[in-house]
Amino acid sequence: MVDVRTWLAVYLKGLAMGCADAVPGVSGGTIALIVGIYERLIAALTAIDPDRIRRTVAGVRPANLPDARAALLEMDAPFLLALGAGIATAVVAVLRAVDHLLTTVPVATFGFFFGLIAASAVVLYVVVDLSTRGRKAAAVAGFLAAFLTSGYASTALGNELPVVFVAGAVAVSAMILPGISGSLLLIILGQYDFMSAALSTFVDSLGTALLSGGAETGAVWEAAPPVVVFIAGAFVGLFTVAHAVRRALEAYRMATLAFLVSLIVGALRAPVVEVSLALSERGETWGSAFPRFAAAALVGALAVVVLDRYAGTIDY
Repeated sequence: MVDVRTWLAVYLKGLAMGCADAVPGVSGGTIALIVGIYERLIAALTAIDPDRIRRTVAGVRPANLPDARAALLEMDAPFLLALGAGIATAVVAVLRAVDHLLTTVPVATFGFFFGLIAASAVVLYVVVDLSTRGRKAAAVAGFLAAFLTSGYASTALGNELPVVFVAGAVAVSAMILPGISGSLLLIILGQYDFMSAALSTFVDSLGTALLSGGAETGAVWEAAPPVVVFIAGAFVGLFTVAHAVRRALEAYRMATLAFLVSLIVGALRAPVVEVSLALSERGETWGSAFPRFAAAALVGALAVVVLDRYAGTIDY
């Protein structure tokens, strides 16, 4: 018998994770720790492999149905479906709001993101040990990778589908890391505002098509490519990037942490670059915009401090 309350609780925990995943600087993995499902999430994600997927697909034949059900349970599929539904609901809702805010108040929005990112870096550096040359080198490499990419990606990478695919593969790796935000990685790659707008457009066109009884499907097909390609990249990332990061943490824990946390520090350049671009388009200067940026950054930083107080020390 299905325990509706149990799966509703998992869905609500997914909602909380999705809200965190949708904003840079806050990690869905941290929320998973707070609500007590982190270890189960890791086990379920790393249980997904081509063999179990093949067994599941083979369940279309009645003779293979028992083995397909077993494969689904091995991957904890009911848990992932309930959690994923909650995450998807929150991401769509939050990114729609973010898309509007990026259009109307970009300075304050990116200022808020700056505060989230900065406070996250301060909180996470508590668990980083830089006592060896290798760890220091990893920290410098992480900082430079994010700092240089943040300035380059927003103007040079563009939003072609191959870039979107890679962004999806990289962003999904953050699902298994407390403290590292997938949205932050999208900002570093210059894809955050683009994907926010793309997802909002896709959801709007899908809603219009459903309300029209399928008469307005053309807009859905036009809006679908970036969303579908991003999801495909995320799916591939589950088998590549996420597993690679996990293995790196197991084999070179402190060096990997040093790299990842320094990545956050280097990413502080990204919201500053985005604000500079927005100010240029609006004919404003930093002098007039800085008070808004700083106030929003303070709010973002306080949000992370409060979250960290409830999360306690993050245990990788």
